[in-house]
Amino acid sequence: MSEEDFFRAQMKALGKNDLRVSYTKVVNNHAGLDLVNNIHNLLQNDLNVIVYNFVDMLSHARTEMEVLKELAGDETSYRSITTSWFEHSPLHQALKKISDKNVKLIIATDHGSIRVKTPVKVIGDKQTTANLRYKHGRNLNYDPKEVLAFREPKEIGLPVPTINSSYIFGKEDSFLCYPNNYNHYVNYYRNTFQHGGVSLEEMIVPVVHMVSK
Repeated sequence: MSEEDFFRAQMKALGKNDLRVSYTKVVNNHAGLDLVNNIHNLLQNDLNVIVYNFVDMLSHARTEMEVLKELAGDETSYRSITTSWFEHSPLHQALKKISDKNVKLIIATDHGSIRVKTPVKVIGDKQTTANLRYKHGRNLNYDPKEVLAFREPKEIGLPVPTINSSYIFGKEDSFLCYPNNYNHYVNYYRNTFQHGGVSLEEMIVPVVHMVSK
């Protein structure tokens, strides 16, 4: 919710207050169409940040919707659906409208994702976070061989939400499940795409620098 505030604070910290900048977050198709209609106006700025949320939404929707699980059953089909969406998306339309302009375009992402297959049992209290690839809380019980654990969050630059908070992260293709309704959640989340762990697929992100022809 505070991404724009952080962005503008970063520009100020870098001494770039004299630049004309904008921040646009696209969270649905209507906002995407607004971007298409407004893209030429953005060319008046020195720097535009556009956050497009669709791919992350597709990942979460695939977890919840059986039809998407069928359509994107593995990495190849998941990429195919993402490619098809992009080719017909307002984002593609917006980029085509400025393709002949003298602009530099940098495309990146905040994280990747991995298809999880291996359940790992974790016991926690009601304050433990729900994410399937990492958890933090005060009373976590787990097999240390199955996760990457940090009892002292400050040692790796992480916040300390409560006293005695610790963090655990899923490795490789594991996902973290509670013993309650264990078999149900294992069957529900196995083969879904998740993020928040420490696999290379999640942590190494692409940065693409493009210029107009």
